[in-house]
Amino acid sequence: MRILLINPNTTASVTDLVAGHVRAIAGTGVTLVPATGRFGARYIASRAAAAIAGHAALDAFAAHGAGCDAVYLACFGDPGLAALREVSPVPVVGMAEAACRAAQAGGRRFAIVTGGVLWGPMLTEFVAGLGLGERLTGVRTVAPTGGEIAADPEAALGLLAAACTACVREDGAEAVILGGAALAGLAARIQPAVPAPVLCSVEAGTRAVLAAAAGARAGRQAEAPPLASLGLSPALTALLAGD
Repeated sequence: MRILLINPNTTASVTDLVAGHVRAIAGTGVTLVPATGRFGARYIASRAAAAIAGHAALDAFAAHGAGCDAVYLACFGDPGLAALREVSPVPVVGMAEAACRAAQAGGRRFAIVTGGVLWGPMLTEFVAGLGLGERLTGVRTVAPTGGEIAADPEAALGLLAAACTACVREDGAEAVILGGAALAGLAARIQPAVPAPVLCSVEAGTRAVLAAAAGARAGRQAEAPPLASLGLSPALTALLAGD
């Protein structure tokens, strides 16, 4: 089984962090192809950065997707997910979508905690787009961005635990997603301090992409017509042209 792991941020250390967790869960028999965004933000923390990241995700798929059995868009917020599903012949799993679907399993109401204040409305809109808006009790953000948390996770543990606890005690969440590629592995560390399950978005996405690859579910959701373009990478130009 061969899985393309796309981190549309441009920080290779975050790609390495996520890849390490994915490999630990996947075990032997899975070949991981990590790809870091070739251009764009160091870490996505705004709508503009997310829009650029969607292009970077398509660019990475065009360059590295050949021969893969599934694609893991390993970025909370899933920039470019619908576009990837339009062009990919194999299943594409988004970290945020997978985490939300896991969190609401059994009818649970859930919350999201992540780094970067601008993610609040962005993720609220994202969850509504999944049709899960009624299950979401809210999104709480801490001031440090994901990139800042990745640089000093110890400093953020207390903030993250407090936010997750508030989601449960004040907002009525029955599960909390700790969202963000850079937050991989932190859910288990704060779980003892939180009175409800804390889901790691990286783990949820990993389990979903492994299941998708093993189940050989359909790839392209719609057949896009050939697209003439200008200024894109040769690989992405060829992909969109249908070559």
